[in-house]
Amino acid sequence: MKIKTVKVGYLETNCYIVSINDECLIIDPGDEIDKIIKEIGNLKPVGIIITHYHFDHIGALNQLVNKYNVKVIDYKLEEKEYIINSFKFKLIYTKGHDNTCITIYFEQEKIMFVGDFIFKDSIGRIDLENSNELDMINSINKIKKYPNDITLYPGHGEITNLEYEKENNIYLKNAQ
Repeated sequence: MKIKTVKVGYLETNCYIVSINDECLIIDPGDEIDKIIKEIGNLKPVGIIITHYHFDHIGALNQLVNKYNVKVIDYKLEEKEYIINSFKFKLIYTKGHDNTCITIYFEQEKIMFVGDFIFKDSIGRIDLENSNELDMINSINKIKKYPNDITLYPGHGEITNLEYEKENNIYLKNAQ
């Protein structure tokens, strides 16, 4: 599995192009469709994953759905394992920052795409419309049960891992 990070929009949202062989998933196409299409290149998109429905994560969504005629994977689906061609992942509800938040877990690769749920040394804001502190605490406690060696790909900022966050992120350390 290869992962390209494409920073898009004025909030520098991390849009990810996740590929296996000649196919890809597009995660959080927040803006700058031309930039995203350029990074996709000759890959064949087989789905678009939306970690949550804030504007900076969906700005290019409709245009990409129309261009590639692919399905959207989001909070409307069940919390379970999915297989799309060569891609096998689990969809995990991680509400808190927004009530549409999901995490995508590629168990074999030990990778999670967490959107604005967890950032390096922080978490997503919970003072916004449709955010909820109790949901965030429940989501943190759910994610803390996963193995330490998982790499986290957030919606903004740098990549981190679950062990580091469990040890250093005050929000994960203090969640009860």
